[in-house]
Amino acid sequence: MANFFLDNKDLQYHLGHPLMRKIVELKERGFAEKDKYDYAPKSFEDAMDNYRRVLEIAGEVCGDVIAPNAEGVDHEGPRVVNDHVVYAEGTARNLEAITKAGLGGITLPRKYNGLNFPLICFVMANEMVARADAGFENLWGLQDCAETLNEFASEEIKQAFLPLVSEGATCAMDLTEPDAGSDLGAVMLKATWDEERQTWLLNGVKRFITNGDGDISLVLARSEEGTADARGLSMFVYDRRDMAVKVRRIENKLGIKGSPTCELVFTNAPAKLVGDRKMGLIKYVMSLMNAARLGIGAQSVGLCEAAYREGLKYAHEREQFGKPIILFPAMYEMLSNMKAKLLGARALLYETTRFVEIYKQYTHISHERDLTPEERAEMKFYTKLADGFTPLLKLFSSEYANQLAYDALQIHGGSGYMKDYPIERIYRDARITNIYEGTSQLQVVAAINHITKGTYLDQIKEYESATYLPELEKEHKLLIALREKLEKMIAKVDATEAEHKGEGYKDFHARRLVETAGHIIITYLLMRQSGEVSDYLTPARTFAKIAQAQVNAAETYIENFDWDQLAAFKQVIDEE
Repeated sequence: MANFFLDNKDLQYHLGHPLMRKIVELKERGFAEKDKYDYAPKSFEDAMDNYRRVLEIAGEVCGDVIAPNAEGVDHEGPRVVNDHVVYAEGTARNLEAITKAGLGGITLPRKYNGLNFPLICFVMANEMVARADAGFENLWGLQDCAETLNEFASEEIKQAFLPLVSEGATCAMDLTEPDAGSDLGAVMLKATWDEERQTWLLNGVKRFITNGDGDISLVLARSEEGTADARGLSMFVYDRRDMAVKVRRIENKLGIKGSPTCELVFTNAPAKLVGDRKMGLIKYVMSLMNAARLGIGAQSVGLCEAAYREGLKYAHEREQFGKPIILFPAMYEMLSNMKAKLLGARALLYETTRFVEIYKQYTHISHERDLTPEERAEMKFYTKLADGFTPLLKLFSSEYANQLAYDALQIHGGSGYMKDYPIERIYRDARITNIYEGTSQLQVVAAINHITKGTYLDQIKEYESATYLPELEKEHKLLIALREKLEKMIAKVDATEAEHKGEGYKDFHARRLVETAGHIIITYLLMRQSGEVSDYLTPARTFAKIAQAQVNAAETYIENFDWDQLAAFKQVIDEE
C-alpha cells in the first residue's frame, strides 16, 4: 500500500506553511528543552525534520495496516462481552501498530512522555487515519481529550493520566444522555462527593458515547444539587480500571462500524474533578467541543480524500462505449469539482488549525508568565479567528465529505452500491460527519455570530488586500464583487429583521450568509496557494466558479424573499 503522507503533496504543502516558524517557536519556547530531552529539537529545521519523519511513520501505518483492515473491521465490528467492549480483530491490530509506532500523545508535553508536536501534526495524522478508516479515527483521534486535561486539570491529574495517553491509552468524552443530546445543559448524570472515600462518585446513564469504554473518560455531570441548567455541571475524569461503568449496549449504526458507540451505566463510579466546579459546560466542554470539531474536520477531509481517490481510480479503469469513462465530460467535470472541494476543505482545515494553534500556545504561555501587551493582542486576534473558523470548518468539511462520497459512488454506478468496492463503506461512514459534534445546523448557529460581529468580513478583506497571480485577476475581481454582495445581503437581512422586530428572520437566512462567507474564504485560500504552487491554479479557478454559483443563488433567494413568505412558512408548520 501507499504511504498516506508521502503520496499526498497537498499535506506536505500545508506542513511547510510560513506560519509554521512562528508556531514552532511558540511550541518549543525557544527550544528550551534541547538539553533536557535527547529527542527535543535544537532548531526550527530540526523540529520540521522530526515532524516529517513521524508523519511518514503515521502515513506508513495508515497505508500498510489500517487501510487493509478497514473492510474486515466494518464487517466484524465491536461487541459487548461481560459488560465491556471487545474491539474487532482488525481494530486491535490497528491499536497495536499505532502504539508501537509511538503515535500516542503527539501534542502532549515531553514531561508526560509526549512528543510536544504542534496541533497541525496531530490534525494531519488524524486526516490520514480517517482516509484509511474513518471509524478507527474516532478511537485514535480522541486522544485530543488529553489536551483538555493538559489545559485545565491539576498537576496531580496530569501526572496520573497524560503519560497513559502517550503510551497508547484510548479516550472518550461522555457528554450526551438519553434526554440531553445537543442540549447539554440538560445533563442529569449525578456527581456526589463521598466524604468517607474522599472521591466523587458518578451515577446515571450516558448515551451515544463514541468509544464509550475507552481507558480514560471525560464526563460531564451534575455536581450541584437542586440545579437544572449549565451552572450546575462540572467536568470529571474517570479511569476505566476502576470497572464501575458498564456498557449496556453498542448502537447498531449505519457507518463507522468499527467505532463502538455505547450506552453506559455509571454506578458509584469514582472520578476526579477537572478544574473548578460549575464550569464543566460553560468552560471545559466548550474547549473540548472545539477540539472535537477540529477533529471532525480532519476526519471529513480524510473521507474527502478517500472518496476522491476511489472515484478517480474507478473512472480511469471503467470503460464504456470503447473508452475510459473519465474521458466523458460529465465525469471529468464531476471529478474536477470534487478535487476543488477536497483541496478547499483541506485549505480551510489547516488555516483553522493554525489559528487554533497560535491562540492555544499563548494560553499555555500565559500560565507560565505574563504575556506582553503585543502577545495579548495577538492572542485575542487569533482566538476570535479560531472561534469563527471552527464552526465554518465543521460545516464545510462535513458537507463536502458527504458530497464527495455521493459523487464517487455515482461514478461507480451500480457497482458502487455493492460491497465489492470501498466506496460503499466510505459513503456510509461520511454520513455521520455533519451530524455528530454538532449538526451542520448548529454550526450555522455558532457561525452566524461571526457574520454579525464582522469576523468573516474582516478576514475576507484581509485576504482581499493580498497580491495574487496575474492569471487570477478575473477571480480576484469576482471575489470582491461577491464580498460586496455578502455585505448587501447582510444589510437587507438586518434591515428586515429590525423592521419586524426579529422573529427569526436572520436565523432563517443564516445558512445562506454563512455559506457565502465560507465560499469566498475558501476561494481566497486556494488562490493564495496558487501563488506558491502552480498545481493549485486550476482548482482555485474551479472553486471560484462553484463559489459564484452558490453566492448568486443565495443572493437571489434573499433578494426575492420577504417577511410575508416567512410568515407563510410558519403557518404551514403550525397547521401540521
